[in-house]
Amino acid sequence: MSTMAVPDIAVAPVDEGFWTRTRKIGGVLLALGVLAAVIFGALATDQQARFTLSETEGGAALEIHGTVGAILFGVIAAAAGAALLAGVPKRWFTVLLGVGLVAFVLSFLCWQVSAAPEGRNFMPLVNMVRGTFILALPLIFGALAGVLCERSGVVNVAIEGQLLMGAFSGALFGSLSGSVWVGLVAAAIGGAFISLLLAVFAIRYLVDQVVMGIVLNLLAVGITGFLYERLMQTNAEKYNSAPRFSNWEIPLLRDIPVLGPALFRSNIFLYLGLLLVLVIHIALFRTRWGLRTRAVGEHPTAADTLGVKVLGLRYRNVLLAGVVAGIGGASYTLALYSFTKNMIGGKGFIALAALIFGRWSPTGALLAALFFGFADQLGTYLGAIGSSIPSQFLAMLPYLATMLAVAGLVGKVRAPAADGKPYIKG
Repeated sequence: MSTMAVPDIAVAPVDEGFWTRTRKIGGVLLALGVLAAVIFGALATDQQARFTLSETEGGAALEIHGTVGAILFGVIAAAAGAALLAGVPKRWFTVLLGVGLVAFVLSFLCWQVSAAPEGRNFMPLVNMVRGTFILALPLIFGALAGVLCERSGVVNVAIEGQLLMGAFSGALFGSLSGSVWVGLVAAAIGGAFISLLLAVFAIRYLVDQVVMGIVLNLLAVGITGFLYERLMQTNAEKYNSAPRFSNWEIPLLRDIPVLGPALFRSNIFLYLGLLLVLVIHIALFRTRWGLRTRAVGEHPTAADTLGVKVLGLRYRNVLLAGVVAGIGGASYTLALYSFTKNMIGGKGFIALAALIFGRWSPTGALLAALFFGFADQLGTYLGAIGSSIPSQFLAMLPYLATMLAVAGLVGKVRAPAADGKPYIKG
């Protein structure tokens, strides 16, 4: 059996001088920490900032004086930045960056929670964690669909359409059959239908993949919108009343503080999403299929020379991506809401941003999706406590972080070399 290795692209070393990437990030983090300690510390109040370990105000809680907490965590963020600025070994980069960013967020929260009106100066951690995962779910499925496509060399801008078609198919066929499982299968087929069109036009007819993805998104909006008005809007009881998956509780794990109620008393979509991240990560980096997929996405000519059927593998992976995204769409209509026109609302494009932010890795995409989900949930929470921070400002933070990632300020970001490039067998 022939062996195959994914070729590395040689990059000439660049002399960055004193201001290496690590030192630049350290300088930014140092400035953020100082600003947090000074500004957040001055704006915080003498009230206790309470972070409850439950879903309500009662029960056990972590408490810290608002002003002290804002200053303390700001100083910790600044110290982490100073360590990076001093030029610590690379193995400490991720740890210090993580500590600094978390400390900055905690400093901000100490200000916001302590400054909230009496009776609302608490943050229920269970609700925050649960809300983060719920809001991140479609992003996780969508980003995984992007990983499967783009690791194979096909740009998947059609994630939005795949999610939308999955949500619509799940609602329609779940309503007609009265079965959540029929709805789930229909959602997977709906997402695969959009993927099939993408595969045929991008792989067989060599249509520009980005343009094709946009066209498919518009097609999905048009089809689902038309059928919604003709069927669901006129007879919602028959066509838009799909049953919902109930929550599944996992014994023992459900009793873990904070994480237990948030993660292990949930529906099938959360468990399936986390399982898919693990399975796809292992398959992509530890199996023959994963090696061939990465080879096709990096150097399809070399893969073809070694006997890999490039076009066939791309077809299969793009269809599999549609199945994954379709199931992600069903997480709306078979767990949370009834179907409405264009209900995905741009989540597919956010999933695409999470894919880039996560560096085309399943685990990276998961963390990026959770980051987006946390920003969404934080905006909801701050609105509930009457924060003076505009929710629109918080909503733009994940996009700003993505732009910084793409610009290379948080590490080199490189798509698979053959991503978006049609392969013509010689």
